[in-house]
Amino acid sequence: MSFDPIAQGLSLLNRFAGAEWVHKYGVYDTAQKVAYNGSREGFKVAAAVARQFKAVKKLASPSRLPTADRAAGLFDLSLTDEQSMVRDMAQRFSREIVREAAEASEKECKAPEDFAESFAELGLAQFAVPESLGGAAAESWEVTQALVCEDMAHGDMGLAVAALTPVGVANALARWGSADQQARYLPEFAGDNPPAATVAVNERAPAFDPFALKTRATVGGDGYLINGEKTMVPLIDGAELFLVAAELVGSGPVLFLLEAGTEGLSLELEATMGARAGRFGTLKLDNVQVPQSALLGEEVGAVDYKEFIDRSHLAWAGLAVGTCQAVLDYVKEYCNERVAFGEPISHRQAVAFMIANIAIELEGMRLLLWRAASRAEAGKDFHREAYLAHVLCLEKGMEIGTNGVQLLGGHGFTKEHPVERWYRDLMAIGVMHGGPLL
Repeated sequence: MSFDPIAQGLSLLNRFAGAEWVHKYGVYDTAQKVAYNGSREGFKVAAAVARQFKAVKKLASPSRLPTADRAAGLFDLSLTDEQSMVRDMAQRFSREIVREAAEASEKECKAPEDFAESFAELGLAQFAVPESLGGAAAESWEVTQALVCEDMAHGDMGLAVAALTPVGVANALARWGSADQQARYLPEFAGDNPPAATVAVNERAPAFDPFALKTRATVGGDGYLINGEKTMVPLIDGAELFLVAAELVGSGPVLFLLEAGTEGLSLELEATMGARAGRFGTLKLDNVQVPQSALLGEEVGAVDYKEFIDRSHLAWAGLAVGTCQAVLDYVKEYCNERVAFGEPISHRQAVAFMIANIAIELEGMRLLLWRAASRAEAGKDFHREAYLAHVLCLEKGMEIGTNGVQLLGGHGFTKEHPVERWYRDLMAIGVMHGGPLL
């Protein structure tokens, strides 16, 4: 089946224009411009086990996205027109949908019923799928993804994880998937019903090291036999596709694609301290037999596992930056309005200096994140930059969360204000691997 980008774009834009959500929240004009520049919108999320993944076309070779063109290799902080329009849509969605649903979602440990459908209307999964497979991606888009991570987490980190983790799986397929795997799965992400997909890396171990996995895979039969247990897996009870990290005995860490309903998989929802709307839980693998085709890339060594972890760290750094920006915005307004001894408490040097330090550290976090994402987008080595961004966002993120609570005084200890929730969310940055993936 041939792909006509103009016809596909017009068709999807017509459907998008008729969506009540688009007009209700005033994002039609912005979305129309983005669609004009190549965006194709997807809708709805289907039930987990019912989906049958099958290839709609045969690929002779994997479809890889070219690196972004960066003149003279410069680190340019200015955004393109398309990045600005995508960011405007993400900010509107975060402000008017995510932030409004955050408190209730945190209490109920789940996203609103129509949240996945509303997020799908933005069409962001389309940018992870090459045009040859029905998507809108023409080149790498790591910087744009980092911006979206920031903006979504500004509304709520848990809901951001729920929305962006499936996009991360699509990114991994586009970057490392074999021709058959791309033909089987990627068109689903570009279609009307993008699948709920998730990443399983974390394990129950003190100071867990993602390069020292206890989940084991051995060669057996016509494929692999996998045993182990994963924890802190997002979207645990609704995922249709799992991207699971395991130690292939004799070869090192690898990634497997497992569909929901695979024999030997069992799930258990867990209550977490923060980012609760992400629906984290435990995935147990008991003698899970998979074919050779379940190995991402279908060959040992096809996936750069170190890069996979680096890209995960960048996504979590983006979530940290967005959450810390929410803390800064809130405490500035609170301290300017809170009056004590006849004047706003922001007039006190100790308070003013603490807010200023939050702003300074936040800018450092953001610049390191953008620098790493820019190098990744240009196809350059970014391991050092990703490590520095992750470490800084971990340390300063927790500091900013703590200071945010302190600036509210006794109110910071109550659920009357959202800062205590953001403080708990920021704890996830130091322990999470996998999930959202640039």
